[in-house]
Amino acid sequence: MTRLVEVEQTRGRLAGPPLTPRTAVIWSVLRAELDRRAGAELTVLDVGGGTGGFAVPLAQAGHRVTVVDASPDALAALTRRAVDAGVADRVHAVQGDGDALAGLVEPASADMVLCHAVLEVVDDPAAVVAALADALHPGGAASVLVAGQAAAVLGRAMTGHLDVAAMLAADPAGAAGPRDTLRRRFTADDAAALLTAAGLDVEEVHGVRVLTDLLPAAVSDGQPAALLELELALAARPPWRDLAAQLHLFARRRA
Repeated sequence: MTRLVEVEQTRGRLAGPPLTPRTAVIWSVLRAELDRRAGAELTVLDVGGGTGGFAVPLAQAGHRVTVVDASPDALAALTRRAVDAGVADRVHAVQGDGDALAGLVEPASADMVLCHAVLEVVDDPAAVVAALADALHPGGAASVLVAGQAAAVLGRAMTGHLDVAAMLAADPAGAAGPRDTLRRRFTADDAAALLTAAGLDVEEVHGVRVLTDLLPAAVSDGQPAALLELELALAARPPWRDLAAQLHLFARRRA
């Protein structure tokens, strides 16, 4: 908790959007990395970056960001957002999906890669992670966000869908059949093993939305500051971390 809260209290070049329980932990980790590289203009690759929720603030902080996304509508919204923010010259949009990443970016061309909510839906997550690692300079950092399997089981059980919860728990990929909107979900160990196999050293693992999705709206909306503080406090602490809706892994390409 201490490290994350201290990072949130710093005032660096990256202001970022207002902090919420859905983004605070991720921004905390990214800010720490940017502080470590203070003064450098970084080349950032955001895979599945959509409308630019991370890309535009990073560009506003002085970095150059390439966003790869399969949706032309999302990329159009990204372009408008970048223009409105005055950073159109720092944001480059590329249409393509994660499975085609290896053919869309140059090897060793990025200082940082973001891959948020992508590995759950691609055909071959191992190949996508390998492409992410190849896109990084040695020593470059990767921010990877994946759906958590344990949270899906717990969430379905709490809403009375015990049959779906049982399927999610039994399936090695953490999916609930052909109607599931995601092809897979991860445990922290499985996600870390996937990154390690691609030559990335996992430095931190945090839970995102440890409690947020489980609370009644009256509680989360009525006590936003307390919820944010509690999310930050629990983010890195098993077993609570492992029950989060999403798992955030921060890794580095081996030199």
